[in-house]
Amino acid sequence: MKYLYLLLLTALVVASVGLPLIIWIQNQKPDFYFGVSFGQNTTSEAKMLIDKVRGYTNFFLINSWDVTTNETALNEIADYAVEANLRFMVFFSFISNSTYEWHQTWLDGARQRWGDKFVGVYLYDEPGGHQIELGQWNNGSYLKRLFENTSSPSEAASKFTSLGTNPNFSSMNDLKRRGISAFTSDFALYWYDYKAGYDSIFVELGWNNSRSQQIALCRGAADSMGKDWGAIVTWTYTKPPYIASGLQIKQDMRIAYDAGAKYIAVFNYSEDPAGNPRGILTEEHFVTMQQFWSYTQTHSRGKEKPAVEAALVLPENYGGGLRWADDNVWAPTDLPWRAAWPIDTQTPQIWENLNALSGKYGLSLNVIFDGAGATNLMKAYFKVYFWNETITPEEP
Repeated sequence: MKYLYLLLLTALVVASVGLPLIIWIQNQKPDFYFGVSFGQNTTSEAKMLIDKVRGYTNFFLINSWDVTTNETALNEIADYAVEANLRFMVFFSFISNSTYEWHQTWLDGARQRWGDKFVGVYLYDEPGGHQIELGQWNNGSYLKRLFENTSSPSEAASKFTSLGTNPNFSSMNDLKRRGISAFTSDFALYWYDYKAGYDSIFVELGWNNSRSQQIALCRGAADSMGKDWGAIVTWTYTKPPYIASGLQIKQDMRIAYDAGAKYIAVFNYSEDPAGNPRGILTEEHFVTMQQFWSYTQTHSRGKEKPAVEAALVLPENYGGGLRWADDNVWAPTDLPWRAAWPIDTQTPQIWENLNALSGKYGLSLNVIFDGAGATNLMKAYFKVYFWNETITPEEP
């Protein structure tokens, strides 16, 4: 009887300690975030997607204009994600002070309502990519006028990075003064995205871009500025199936994870096949996501980032897209202000050296920029190469 009493007492003690311990563990910030974006239109579709992935993801990206302009729908989806023990991030194409006045009060109360389950705001979308392809980081007549008389790379860099402080674009400041992290995804100009105030950039893995080169550009910027970085598996085709096969996205996610990404997301959107309530994702993709999640649980990277051996140093204020050999530099060359610049003579050699070094170092290469503080940044690498060196594939 005495033994039975002691056994029951021990069980009660373990239960009383264990339950709070489980709750405490669940509430700790993860070292790695893996999730899916929601680009459909309704709360029912969001809940269906959450129910589908809650067992093998830990964050949910609410990436829908229809939802983030509807306070009731946004709160309902956020509550549902948190109840499923998922953290969440919210897309705002801008943070309104007038059209959607509730944006301001929503941000004021987000931490109080959801605590650390609210990761931050995905602000704007592809600012660097828009700059490269349109000549301005976002649409609008003001930005068009702002860049019209840009006469040099240094001026372009200054105007681009001002998106974090320009009074005509208060959204970034709306986040900063509240201590809310700013995220976006991009495919170019990562260095300048971070300079503009972003806390983390998701490098886009899709199309036929070199994964190792894009990661070198994004991670090099993040490491230089003491910031985090992530990856988003995105479009590969302009028509169904839009996104790559399960095998390909698993390879992309593994590459990003092994390279040290803190965040990995799978892009989703409301497209064909018509009637698919889960967007462009199929059962094949969900199975792949489960397999990847299992991989992350058994292949811990610990707290140390993977070793990066070498750095390629680009010229200060250089703004090349570097997706291919003749990609735009700061803007399309048919824009009047960009056409007035001297012919670009740097990109051919930069492109050649980037290819040579990425062939040698793979995911152990970072790309950084010259300028103030560059000497200290270079000390972090075993080997440093400059953009205008003669580097051969045989002996980089």
